[in-house]
Amino acid sequence: MEVRLQKALSQLGIASRREAEEMIRQSRVQVNGVSANLGQKVDPQKDAIAIDGKLISAAERPPLIYLLLHKPPGVVSTCDDPQGRKTVLDLLPKELRTGLGIHPVGRLDAESTGAIILTNDGELTFGLTHPSHSIAKTYRVLVKGHPSQAVIEKWSQGVMLDGRKTLPAQVNLIESFATNSCLEIVLKEGRNRQIRRVAEILGHPVIKLHRTAIGAIKLKNPQETFLREGQYRSLKDEEIRFLLKSIKHKTIKDSAEVRSVAKA
Repeated sequence: MEVRLQKALSQLGIASRREAEEMIRQSRVQVNGVSANLGQKVDPQKDAIAIDGKLISAAERPPLIYLLLHKPPGVVSTCDDPQGRKTVLDLLPKELRTGLGIHPVGRLDAESTGAIILTNDGELTFGLTHPSHSIAKTYRVLVKGHPSQAVIEKWSQGVMLDGRKTLPAQVNLIESFATNSCLEIVLKEGRNRQIRRVAEILGHPVIKLHRTAIGAIKLKNPQETFLREGQYRSLKDEEIRFLLKSIKHKTIKDSAEVRSVAKA
């Protein structure tokens, strides 16, 4: 069955759809000996797909891998970095860094720390990073000053950012110190540097930002050893099911909305 090339590459575990699109733009992908075009459709069972001249076989798809990593500060959430900075893949052993198509799902700022998922399941990555997805992410955030209850309520209700209001969020004061405060923030959207930019707008710049959980997937669960910075672990079966169920629910919901529009 024919599918778009970038989708085929993600299904084969080569890269996320976004990364596959960039590889196609860079003319690194060939289909039947000819440089591929973005949006081109292929049949992985019939067409000869090559990356940098090396043929990719559908039968050689690597096993699906799902990891949780505790990202340290100063590490970028990409597969490679033109500036030569350390990436999240550099924290993995060599056998996981090459040939398996593992990549980060979404991003954390270089200076931020905490939970980030790594996988070679391109469809999962596409589902979790789609703008319509709403999996909750939990953060501990140290900010300057002492946000008033009015500021916390405003943050919770939504703030104008780039001409569009942020979605409602859970914002709770955890602890106050002499010159700063610790907040717990739960978001269901992930706009670029959202927490840092909103905090700046509200007059309480971020000092430290740490992601503690992605939905039900936490850096520390009861009766488990806490993942230290730079460490990773495989996701448990129930955690993988949680993620797959999450994107499946979105797909079903989107399909229902399309059918509803069609009937109107």
